[in-house]
Amino acid sequence: MVELNGKTVMVTGANGYIGTRLIHALGERGYRILAVVRNRKRLNKDLVKSLAGRLVIIEADFSSYQLPEISEKVDAAYYLLHSMSSGGDFMDVETQCAFHFVTWVKSTGCEQIIYLGALLPQNVEGSELSQHLQSREKVQTILQASGVPLTTLRASIIVGSGSASFEMIRDLVEKLPVMITPKWVRTECQPIAIRNIIYYLVGVIENEVCRGKDYDVGGPETLTYGEMLERYARARGLRRWIVSVPFFSPKLSSHWLQIFTATNYFLARNLIDSLSMKTVCHGDAITEVIPQDLLTYDEAIERAFSRIAQNLVPSTWYDSLVSGSLSHSQLDNVNVPVHGVFKDQRSGEIMVERGECVDAIWSLGGKVGWPSMHWAWRVRGFIDKMIGGIGMRRGRRNISELRSGDALDFWRVILADRERGRLILFAEMKLPGEAWLEYEILGDRLRQVATFRPKGLLGRVYWYAVYPLHVVLFPRMLRVLASGWMGRKKL
Repeated sequence: MVELNGKTVMVTGANGYIGTRLIHALGERGYRILAVVRNRKRLNKDLVKSLAGRLVIIEADFSSYQLPEISEKVDAAYYLLHSMSSGGDFMDVETQCAFHFVTWVKSTGCEQIIYLGALLPQNVEGSELSQHLQSREKVQTILQASGVPLTTLRASIIVGSGSASFEMIRDLVEKLPVMITPKWVRTECQPIAIRNIIYYLVGVIENEVCRGKDYDVGGPETLTYGEMLERYARARGLRRWIVSVPFFSPKLSSHWLQIFTATNYFLARNLIDSLSMKTVCHGDAITEVIPQDLLTYDEAIERAFSRIAQNLVPSTWYDSLVSGSLSHSQLDNVNVPVHGVFKDQRSGEIMVERGECVDAIWSLGGKVGWPSMHWAWRVRGFIDKMIGGIGMRRGRRNISELRSGDALDFWRVILADRERGRLILFAEMKLPGEAWLEYEILGDRLRQVATFRPKGLLGRVYWYAVYPLHVVLFPRMLRVLASGWMGRKKL
């Protein structure tokens, strides 16, 4: 049992890619943690259980003025919020959230705010920056004006299993033998391993010298994005050809990323705007204050795939709700409708032990695939990508675990109650309506329900157009799951 060290630390965005890993590291150091989330259901249950007695969960939405009171003193607070993939107004949203956070955290007597920002290119200021970098800089200004000592860590590309940049590179290299790339592949950056970022984030609250300071943080190498693609391919034993061309506009590049990677268009567009700017450290002061062994890019890739191979990825960027179309408020309030809908409802006898049937349902999607006409699911995902949707490339975070809010191919997990054997998925693909897929074990039978609420005449036409496919797909899907299907056994 780790002993408490007497300090209380607040972590905003606690169920995000960085936040989940940071909480684990803080717990190992004995901190009492206030985990601030918009929906407590989305926190990793195993993590919550392991930090029992040291973790307090607070539900708060910083886009709202209505924030809960905190009666205890907070020694340090991490600001890890961003809205880059949520749409064109993300700068306004981020500004609003930062103002609300500052007002709220000052009431706790907080002695230090830690902000993970973005590396800025030298000799580029103001309107010349991309919207993403402008927003990061503006948030830092708001936090600095709070009067609470601010420590800012500015990073470029973060390399780790589940990070947006790592998964984007992974998608491109593993899916495309020949890559016709925009000119931004020649832009330099300074990638840093997620392990090193977390070490710095924890280190700055244990060193008073860091209060009120800004630090550029990066790995030991400066690389172009093209070199990162090539070295990833080499690490995976793949032969790839990269051809850089000058005629890719930012809009065209964004669609290119949106089609071939798991990013949505808004995230892709903001990434492209930033990828065209050189983001390398302007100094290494942080290495003297918080010394550590910095992983090379190749070492970071090796560690990432070690995690993936062991199915130990604790967080991914696409499990954030902003990677899809469902909002945090909807996650609690979405109910499968019963009126004005089309339903395909079936049930069948379970042919295996109950636990085996639950395991089969919980293994749906991702690399394991779908138990009936998997090719049709992939075609539907491809079509969705072509019309600007998210497609199937998000996959899933873990091959056997699901929790509320998880991304699962083009679905979002609304409810994952393993004990009751009940799973509800909401479709985030582009549709002329809304769709749900439900599974529930009732005694010795498995119930499967596909529900579609059409939007106008087009929605009704869509349902009848795909209905012949459903007649073939859904009966077999139910039968195979009731037989304890576990997908590709080799996984």
